[in-house]
Amino acid sequence: MAETTWLDATAQADLVRRGEVSPKELAEAAIARIEAVNPRLDAVIRTRFEAARLEADGDLPDGPFRGVPILYKDVACTVAGEPTAFGLGPLREMAWSATSYLAEQFRAAGFIPPGRTNTAELATSATIEPRSFPPARNPWDPGHSAGGSSGGSAAAVAAGLVPVAHATGGGGSIRIPASECGLVGLKPTRGRVSWGPLIGEVWAGGAINGAVTRTVRDAAGARFTIGT
Repeated sequence: MAETTWLDATAQADLVRRGEVSPKELAEAAIARIEAVNPRLDAVIRTRFEAARLEADGDLPDGPFRGVPILYKDVACTVAGEPTAFGLGPLREMAWSATSYLAEQFRAAGFIPPGRTNTAELATSATIEPRSFPPARNPWDPGHSAGGSSGGSAAAVAAGLVPVAHATGGGGSIRIPASECGLVGLKPTRGRVSWGPLIGEVWAGGAINGAVTRTVRDAAGARFTIGT
């Protein structure tokens, strides 16, 4: 298999389309990278490796990012029957009742999520130091912060665990960690990406879902994948 660790999501999707790499191989590469690197970063706080393997081996939607691994921030982007803690220990094992429209859009694009990333409680801090989870560390220097509140996602992408990760941003929660980890972080225009069906507007529309990436073309691709 071609070395894919530092390829962006667009390049990985192109390899899948040309038959040079399979979605299963991309999933296994991401899982191996998470297992090897994440213990010193705590960027990923929950894994779903077996589910990702099954999805990669199954009938994936023929979207623009078919077979590409993505990590979901542990805020919003809920999947029915799976926990999303919003950075809060008491919600650590609470399975959500519905799949968010955002998760459905990521799925339709062909992305495969092997886990969820660390975040501040309720995504309200510019650092990742939640009481119930370990702090997320910057891959360029683990003694430094990865920023917040999407710092786990930024650390994961900067460390090559996946090429793109879900992020949310209000007062800087996408842009701050992107700047601290050397990534592209675009906050979409308010109202362009849904929080539904379980959540309406957040911060009167001032907070919105997006992504952190290593390249501008991935930022554009992810934006058009999830925007209205």
